[in-house]
Amino acid sequence: MNVRNIALLLVVLMFAGCERAGEIELSGAIQGTTYHIKMVIDQAGTPLEQIKSDVEEVFRIVDEKLSNWREDSEISRVNRQETTDWIPVSPEIVQLVAIAKDVNRRSAGCYDLTVKPLFDLWGFSRHENRVPEQSEIDQTLAHVGMDKLEVDAENGRIRKADPKLSIDLGSIAQGYTVATVAERLESRGIHNYLAEIGGEMKVKGRKANGASWRVAIEKPTPLAREVQRILEIHQENGTAVMTSGTYRNFFESDGKSYSHIIDPKTGRPVTHNLLSVTVLNEDPTVADAWSTALLCVGEIEGPKIAEAEGLKALFIYRDGQELKEQMSSRFTSISEP
Repeated sequence: MNVRNIALLLVVLMFAGCERAGEIELSGAIQGTTYHIKMVIDQAGTPLEQIKSDVEEVFRIVDEKLSNWREDSEISRVNRQETTDWIPVSPEIVQLVAIAKDVNRRSAGCYDLTVKPLFDLWGFSRHENRVPEQSEIDQTLAHVGMDKLEVDAENGRIRKADPKLSIDLGSIAQGYTVATVAERLESRGIHNYLAEIGGEMKVKGRKANGASWRVAIEKPTPLAREVQRILEIHQENGTAVMTSGTYRNFFESDGKSYSHIIDPKTGRPVTHNLLSVTVLNEDPTVADAWSTALLCVGEIEGPKIAEAEGLKALFIYRDGQELKEQMSSRFTSISEP
């Protein structure tokens, strides 16, 4: 299940021969993506088979409810309902829409789940990319906007002010998946782990040898996989590490590159020089939404918003032929014990 369809942006540092007693790894490929979970468990802990079953159940539930790739998923059925009546939805969808509306408000409207028709128009949904006419963009923009989507959390329902509104949860569902897997691990008494799904992750506690978990952020270059920066995570209460980037999912036409990050105000891919944003937050779902929101805003306004919102964020942007970094003040403290 790859509800996000972005390239692997984070690389877990796993060195051959470094396994120690009490630390085990679970990995696999499932529904279009991969996962790696490293855990510290004692001999009396939950059997590995049960943990694997838990993880696969999370994937199944998320796929059935949140995937835009499945025609029979709950969100796909919601998108087909052209109505302005209240639509009862699962708690997962209510939660994600509520978070998205909050991030939308705090990001000057740049984070928007209703850009799905624009995503489809530019061909990113089915890898059939093209540059649409301005008239097509204008027509599609008429049916885009988070202000057209209401959520009633108390009664578990949402409502479209525009019946043609459609929702894409891809920019937030992977974070939710990581969060849910982490919850399952902790419910099994596992409190020292690194849970990575499709490059997005949450880490908590320490490795079996007492060392901190180490995570590498990839250099945002499309033709090579290199390490930009290594993070040594000391926050033992747990933190998510979420990265969004423009440098993998794009297409070129007439010598111009078009990113899959679409500005909901213009209906066009963003044109700034920001290549990737990494956000750390205790909640993977929130971190996932914010990494996309800040990437949409760009290298000028993004850091300003990160400071105003107290976010731990790392920005990597292009300045001529160079890659440069900018960190929020809270991000600079992440390596402190």
